[in-house]
Amino acid sequence: MDDATQNQLASLRKSIDNIDSALVHMLAERFKCTQQVGVLKATSGLPASDKTRESEQIERLRSLALDANLDPAFAEKFLNFIVAEVIRHHEQIAGDHGG
Repeated sequence: MDDATQNQLASLRKSIDNIDSALVHMLAERFKCTQQVGVLKATSGLPASDKTRESEQIERLRSLALDANLDPAFAEKFLNFIVAEVIRHHEQIAGDHGG
């Protein structure tokens, strides 16, 4: 591999690393908010899961993915993975609050 290719590869990998860092921090912020939602739901006697909200979020994310030239099926899988974890947290919070 020549120097120009190595430099370009290193630069792209640095960008990928920066994006990965941003994603982790954004997910951490998202989970802070969803934890607060979980506490609010638990203390208000609301269920951990909200299928209407989840469906709306999937449609919104699929639309955003299309606009960003990202595979909407991938975006939906990604959101479903996150939502499953959020629901797990909400159920745990509800259990902690006697719900």
